[in-house]
Amino acid sequence: MKASRVTSLDVAKRAGVSQSAVSRAFTPGASVAPKTIAKIQLAATELGYSPNVLARSLITGKSKMIGFIVGYLDNQFYPESLQKFSERLQDRGYHILMFTADNNPERVTKIVQELLDYQVDAIVAASVSLTTELTFLCREAGVPIVLYNRLHEDPLISGVASNNVAGGRMVAQHFVDIGVSRPAYIAGWQGASTQRDREIGFRAGLAEHGLKLFARGEGNFNHPDVCQATRAMFAQHEQGNTVPDAVFVANDHMAFAVLDILRYELGLRVPDDVSVAGYDDVAIASWPAYNLTSVQQAADQMVALTVDVLFEHINNPQVKPIHKTVPGSLVVRGTTKKSER
Repeated sequence: MKASRVTSLDVAKRAGVSQSAVSRAFTPGASVAPKTIAKIQLAATELGYSPNVLARSLITGKSKMIGFIVGYLDNQFYPESLQKFSERLQDRGYHILMFTADNNPERVTKIVQELLDYQVDAIVAASVSLTTELTFLCREAGVPIVLYNRLHEDPLISGVASNNVAGGRMVAQHFVDIGVSRPAYIAGWQGASTQRDREIGFRAGLAEHGLKLFARGEGNFNHPDVCQATRAMFAQHEQGNTVPDAVFVANDHMAFAVLDILRYELGLRVPDDVSVAGYDDVAIASWPAYNLTSVQQAADQMVALTVDVLFEHINNPQVKPIHKTVPGSLVVRGTTKKSER
């Protein structure tokens, strides 16, 4: 026979206090005498009691949960960021309820509606496109939503992102410094502001030195597409025709695939035949197998700012939209040639 669940009333009887005192003892910030808390905690331990978080949320109006929507987890940048978010939110007594979604508007809408049903206190959207209608839905429900690693054209949506335009310029300047004459770019998904801004910065940086893109491909932030784009870009190599001498790839996740195709399928030497640079500087980028030159996003700072923005909105529903841009830095490793300057 299954044992019945221990309730707050059971704990109250064991500790010799009221049921409301037990509820307050497990509510952060509630006023309870230290001796009373000690008695309640002892009774709870002896009985094996766990407070019902969902029931408590009905009383306090706070679920202590943050909805987290991420487009995909293949890119190591997002699992790394998710861990940082979880740690910072736990420090504040909050937890993450995570959903994955592609950029299908219907699926994203369904997920946001589910998160609202769970009565989350706020939503973080990472690498996900949001419509104005969705953000209006959240505002009507009194649930703030903040973009992470992406900014939105709608100025009413708060967000924190790397300075992607500046990052693209850094790569362009590095290519100029190492004597690149035939620069190429492999783009991510066209609907992403990160993709757009990195390419804008890269093209602008090249133009300042009289250079244009020699070739361009679209990897759409997924492995099959970037592999095909790389093959197409370097298809003329075996015929002895001119191909790019450097490639900037819109993120590290795709850059790893580019390196694998160049080295092990096409037989090109990196960086002797072609230099490669990525964006994000995820942990694997520094591994000897890749040793990838990459624009480092300040993920710790970006996560900390996003959490701060979240709580600005949670604590003050009338606060105006907040937009933060964090500078990155170029980490030069072995996939690009040494500077000629």
